[in-house]
Formats: sequence, C-alpha cells, structure tokens
Amino acid sequence: MHCGELQIAMKIFVALLLAAAEVDAFGPSAHTALPRCGATLRAASLAASSDSSAVDKEAFQRSLLAARLGFHKNDVALTKQQKRLRQIKKEGGMLAFNTKYGALNPFAIYYGLVSIGLGLVWFVALTLSQLFYKVTGNRFDKKRRIPVFLSHVWGTLLMAFTGCFPKIENGEIIKEFHKSGRKAMFVSNHNSWMDIPFLGHAIGWHNYKFVAKKELEKVPILGKAIKVANNVLVDRSNRKSQLLTLKQGMKWLDDGVNLCTFPEGTRSRSGRLMPFKNGAFKMAHKAGAPVVPMSICNAADVMPSYWMFPYRPAGGVCKVVMHEPVESEGRTEEELAQAVRESIIEGLPEEQRPLKA
Repeated sequence: MHCGELQIAMKIFVALLLAAAEVDAFGPSAHTALPRCGATLRAASLAASSDSSAVDKEAFQRSLLAARLGFHKNDVALTKQQKRLRQIKKEGGMLAFNTKYGALNPFAIYYGLVSIGLGLVWFVALTLSQLFYKVTGNRFDKKRRIPVFLSHVWGTLLMAFTGCFPKIENGEIIKEFHKSGRKAMFVSNHNSWMDIPFLGHAIGWHNYKFVAKKELEKVPILGKAIKVANNVLVDRSNRKSQLLTLKQGMKWLDDGVNLCTFPEGTRSRSGRLMPFKNGAFKMAHKAGAPVVPMSICNAADVMPSYWMFPYRPAGGVCKVVMHEPVESEGRTEEELAQAVRESIIEGLPEEQRPLKA
C-alpha cells in the first residue's frame, strides 16, 4: 500500500472512531449512529482528496466539525421532544401521549368528547338564532342576548360535567356591581384556553361581548358564536379595522352591554403576565366606563398551551380573584391601565407575576 493511501485509510479510521465515541448505542440517539458515521466518512474523504498536507488537515478538521455539529443539533431537538413527553406524562399520567394537535390523556379525551357533544347542540341552537335574526330583520333582541345565553349554557354545562368550575374569590364585588346597573370593561390575564369559560362564569348570566382577535372566527363553533353574538373583533393587521373596533366597543358600552377582554392580546406561554395593549383601556376611557380587573390563577396548571384539552379537573386548582372596579374618570388612559395592571398582579400567585426588571 502506498504511503498516501495508508494516510487516507488512517484518517478515515480515526474519523469513524470519533463518530462512534459520540454515539450511545443504548441511548435515545442510537438511531443517528449510521448517519453520523456516514457524514464523518464523507468528511474524511473530502479532506483526503486534497493535495496539500496542510490543506488536507485543515479541510478534514473543518468538514468533520461541521458534520459533528449538524448531528449534535438533531440530538438537541430530540432531547427537547423527550423532555416535552416526560413533562406530559408527569402531568397527565402514564397513559398521556402527544399528538401534533396537542397532548391527551383519558381525562382530556373525556373533556373533549363532552365539549364536542355539547358543542354540536350549541351549534344547532346558534344556527337557529341566526335564522331568527335574519327572518325578523334584526328587529328583536338587538343586543344579541340570545346567543350569549346559549354560549353561557354550553360553558356552564361543560364545567359541570367535567368538574371544572373555578373558585370565585371576592364574588360579592361582582354581585354588587351588577346590582348597581352599571356596565364595565372586564379584563383579565390570559395563559390558557380555560380562561374563556372561567371569565364567563365569573361575570355570570349577563349580556357581555368579547373583544377578541379576528382569527378566532376560524375556530369551529366558537367562531360562529362570536359572529352571531356580534362580539367585537380586532384585525390587528388593519389600522382602519382597529378604529372601527374602537367605535363598536364604545357603542356597546353606551348601549349598556358589558365588554370583556384579555389586554395582553394573546396567551402568555411562560405563564407570567405580559405587557398590555391599550385598546381595551382606550374604549373604557372614551366611554367613561369603569374597568373591573380579574386575576385568573393556575389555569395553565390544568391546561397548558401544549395540551389539546385540560388534563385534569379545574375544581380545587383554579380560582378567579375579583377586584374593585377602577374608575376611568379622573385618570388618563395610561393611569387607568397601570391601576388595573397593579390590581391583577396583586391577585396572581408569584409564578404568574411578571419578573421584576
């Protein structure tokens, strides 16, 4: 064997040993052993094709490093998947499993079946009410109380059948406010889908409209409920739409209908309170309406963002803390938003409060 051929063979042999040393044949990355060796072999062959020994050595090291780093990234991704699966099983038990739509376990499947079963009845009722408005030319129930009532029935039955009623703390505040006959903007933190039925349950059997992002129209059944009830939808990509939304929200408040929203604009993935958008406070301030802060606690401990449905009942875990209404009069929009934010933070557990700067 020529000296050059022997040198090439030795490099390939060393490269394969390096690759094999990084592979745990009995571990989670064992399935990457052959691709990694193949990549290392290609790296060694590329380097061996160089004429200069200096270039040869540099090319070999550079190619080998690139190949090894590439497969390390695959190992990191795999580790993240494994961590997620371990977390899912820790939360939902040994029968929990993951899907591309979110995690499930026996309780989550039960909750989903109940939700969909009740949802089909809800959908039919909404369709009939939509037909009623069309036939009557919207001359009756101009404030769209019927679809809100139907949605509240669905949410109440769902929480009753699944044991998901949250505890309401300081409930006398909301009772006294309703007795006063005034209307308000109800706002809360948001880190789980469970916040929606919790918010409705806390407000009670009253007419209210959600200020929500337009994308929710695409959600099956929920989207129909939003449209039939004439909820306030925000198209965040359209400035003109945002101005129309502001006017629509102010009109509902002027007409004696409550509004409710999540001022963060989206769910918090970390669970901690995020900065507020100013739209809700602008509506309330211009309409001269009070804002009622609400703190929803531990909803993500029942249904995190990566679960399709809640993995356990919310009863005994979640609660909604009601706070005294914050008056718009005598405050700027910024002062109103800050006062509301401080109230919400006060009612949240430490792990849901924003980190201090």
